[in-house]
Amino acid sequence: MDRNAKNSVGAVTPRAEKFSEPITLASGAVLDQYELVYETYGDLNAARSNAVLVCHALNASHHVAGTYANDPANVGWWDNMIGPGKPVDTNRFFVIGVNNLGGCHGSTGPATVNPATGKPWGGEFPVVTVEDWVATQAQLAERLRIERFAAVMGGSLGAMQALSWSLQFPERIGHALVIACTPSLSAQNIAFNEVARQAIITDPDFHGGDYYAHGTRPNRGLRVARMVGHITYLSDDEMAAKFGRHLKHGRLLYSFDTEFQIESYLRYQADKFSEGFDANTYLRITKVLDYFDPALKHGGDLTLALAPAKAAFLVISFTTDWRFSPERSREIVKALLDNRCDVTYAEIDAPHGHDAFLLDDARYHRLVAAYFDRIGAEVGA
Repeated sequence: MDRNAKNSVGAVTPRAEKFSEPITLASGAVLDQYELVYETYGDLNAARSNAVLVCHALNASHHVAGTYANDPANVGWWDNMIGPGKPVDTNRFFVIGVNNLGGCHGSTGPATVNPATGKPWGGEFPVVTVEDWVATQAQLAERLRIERFAAVMGGSLGAMQALSWSLQFPERIGHALVIACTPSLSAQNIAFNEVARQAIITDPDFHGGDYYAHGTRPNRGLRVARMVGHITYLSDDEMAAKFGRHLKHGRLLYSFDTEFQIESYLRYQADKFSEGFDANTYLRITKVLDYFDPALKHGGDLTLALAPAKAAFLVISFTTDWRFSPERSREIVKALLDNRCDVTYAEIDAPHGHDAFLLDDARYHRLVAAYFDRIGAEVGA
């Protein structure tokens, strides 16, 4: 099969799974019931050994690959990675994408009706964590009768989930692909998230998170939050190459309208994002990022924190990722090696910044494909 084939998994259909068993979250809050929306690609083999869980990052969802029959322009966020003949080959693997708890793409979240009140949860929806997400993903796996994943993979916040899977359920995961990750957010990263949250919370249309009842949306704040975030996903070199100091109208206007092309780009991305994403979800997902710190319960000792891991690991970083720098990935690698784990590490020289894990890079995709060849050989896929 040609690894560069542009084949897609085609039209896909989301599914929903309801859970009526109460779940206690890390915060102590209890959800009496919840629902997860997910998609699958490829076929589960007879041994049920070829399942791969793909965990999404901040603004993504369960729609990992393919399109929708009624919306062919809506292509999965990692469609270049997952499909027939692609690095995660759906001719060999059964791939699952889940919209996490607290999301805004169908799974139970702030916009969902709270059965106890008959109104949307809004600002009352509890704050969740990576560990909560992994626990609910494990519940979904049990419903699908998948006892063990051949691999769990993700980039950025998705990689945090893959790492957490190896700690929470070490017997239920064969490989963890931890891409563009960090063992915990730096103070600078937490600061960026707080600026984004304050932009939303101080929007007059926010109403303490209960804007649904007021018929409003804090889109101004959400747009600013998205612009702040988007700046951190790109490297300076990538911005310079794409936009430089190019003027939108070819001359200075001496105004506060969009004059530079980078301004126009940021506003466009912010407008598009605010139309399809829920502000309450954005607040909670940035907190998920802030709270992730496996070493916290171990006195800051990452080696001790990663001691339960039994999976084999592929850890990938990108040289221009200044948000989750290669140095942070190397912290993970060192802690895993200290625990005598099976670790493959690659630091890829790419100009794209943090977003590199989403983009087409031949070396990156060849590496992932080769690693999945190894996994396939192990599980008979």
